[in-house]
Amino acid sequence: MYLLFDIGGSKTRLAVSKDKKNLSQVEIVPTPQDFKKGIKFLVDSGKRITGGKKIKMVAGGIAGPLNKNKTKLANSPNLPQWANQPLFSLLKKEFKSPVFLENDAALAGLGEVYYGAGKGGKIVAYLTISTGVGGARLVEGQIDQNYFGFEPGQQIINYDALINFQTLEANISGTGLFKKYKKPAAELSAKKIWEREAKLLAYGLNNITVLWSPEIIILGGSVMKKISLKEVRKYFKQTLKIFPGLPKIKRSKLGDLSGIYGALAILNTKNKR
Repeated sequence: MYLLFDIGGSKTRLAVSKDKKNLSQVEIVPTPQDFKKGIKFLVDSGKRITGGKKIKMVAGGIAGPLNKNKTKLANSPNLPQWANQPLFSLLKKEFKSPVFLENDAALAGLGEVYYGAGKGGKIVAYLTISTGVGGARLVEGQIDQNYFGFEPGQQIINYDALINFQTLEANISGTGLFKKYKKPAAELSAKKIWEREAKLLAYGLNNITVLWSPEIIILGGSVMKKISLKEVRKYFKQTLKIFPGLPKIKRSKLGDLSGIYGALAILNTKNKR
């Protein structure tokens, strides 16, 4: 029995795998913002959906960059109360099993490479545009080597002065849109808003492409449901001039469960800790 989780800025996903191939007992619930409540929920729910059976491994992701040893969040704009808390050690203690912890967007990208829109891709960039903006570079079916992690949402795409710079996340994430328009992204319908978001996303993809040189870019997350891929490609083509063509741009195939599928892939590709 294997327990899989994906703790995002607004939603948490849980699932069980009995054979490292299939998922069962999938649940999606709001993420508790308080760490103590969150860890209690994670432990109680994990024991419930596994039926109290022996858990061979726990694998999952959480929103934000991890510390060097990947045992806790180093920082998290959307889960500040989870930062620098002993997530890894508490999970290992409560479940008495090996634990694998990774950034949620990196796991989602891995899920897409193994089971979704990135299958067959050798160099894949994944971006999730949701509560925040996360992502990762995946090479030959693995999360690419890194020192701090990947945070493409923190790239600066506009500034008036260094004291007033604007990140990609601040412009196109659900949190950024709410701050600007005082409404959730799902309630925004004006065409000009989403044309602007498509253009800003294209600028971000230009930066990712010249730095990571991917053959495929996969776009996921709830806000992407409102952004036209046709518009993104149009502005991307106008922006990217240095290369002879664009990478393939695809929507996520796994949707809300990308991170869970990434955790499933981890069961088959990583050593236990």
